[in-house]
Amino acid sequence: MKLAAAAALLASFALAVPANAALPVGAKAPDFTTQAALGGKQFNFALKSALRKGPVVLYFFPAAFTKGCTIEAHEFALAASEFQKNGATLIGLSADPIAKLADFSKVECRDAFPVGVAKPATISGYDVHIGKGERVMTNRTSYVIAPNGKIIFVHSEMSPAGHVTGTMAAVKAWRAKRRG
Repeated sequence: MKLAAAAALLASFALAVPANAALPVGAKAPDFTTQAALGGKQFNFALKSALRKGPVVLYFFPAAFTKGCTIEAHEFALAASEFQKNGATLIGLSADPIAKLADFSKVECRDAFPVGVAKPATISGYDVHIGKGERVMTNRTSYVIAPNGKIIFVHSEMSPAGHVTGTMAAVKAWRAKRRG
């Protein structure tokens, strides 16, 4: 019965994706490698390597140290250990420079999960670009990517509400399905 409920929940997420979602459920997630920081310490993050460990919760946010992005980072920080307990890797990406993201990882992400640089190719690949002119920014879109590289959940909404709860439910549904 739990498996059926988890499958129904996951299916409802697929139907609830807003029209402005960049990549649909079922799409192949573009691979990327980037500079990231956890607790202020910089390292290279590779999606392909992270997927070998389990699903990846990848969320894009417009700019470090802004109100909505700070709220979202705090919510993800509070949930980071539960994502890890459920076998998921969590990372946030923004077009901000790595030095700013390193500070953000300490202060607002509370050393709980990494944030990295969303390079132009990644922004384009995930189709999360907003703004005009020279200032490159990403919108606020959260994905859950299964280890096979397929997107199993998308939430694209500029409000930070729903990103953590949606991605957590999708990770738990994925895990329940695998155990079923």
